[in-house]
Amino acid sequence: MSDSSSAPEAIPGESREAKAAAALSSLPADMELVLKVIPLPADVNANGDIFGGWVMAQCDLAGSVIPARYAKGRMATVAVNEFVFKQPVRLGDILSFFSKLVRVGRTSITVTVEVFAERFKAQGAYVKVTQATFTYVAIDDNGRPRPIEKS
Repeated sequence: MSDSSSAPEAIPGESREAKAAAALSSLPADMELVLKVIPLPADVNANGDIFGGWVMAQCDLAGSVIPARYAKGRMATVAVNEFVFKQPVRLGDILSFFSKLVRVGRTSITVTVEVFAERFKAQGAYVKVTQATFTYVAIDDNGRPRPIEKS
């Protein structure tokens, strides 16, 4: 018998309780929505899920939004401090990327990025699929670190 609940699909072998715990009814209020995207069939890996490298690239783009406001010029990703794939991303998922400022240093800016999937068959329920922390550095025309102007 199939499960007709609105809980998102889970990893095979995962209990019903784990599925329910994974589903969220709301998205983070203390973070900014910086990107929304739907993966395409070309983004699928050999397992039929979305390729992790594609998710990482989207997180890097999403993570750069807030630092761009501080850098006010060229910047580069200098570190991926943390990257955790919590659940697979599936074809048809609507991904919402939220970001929050962690730290502004002399030349660098650190942010967290959290990614939530709205499953194709469970619209309105969200599953946290990825979390990451990135550090970006403001750079000059020669690619060297430059101070971030304090506003």
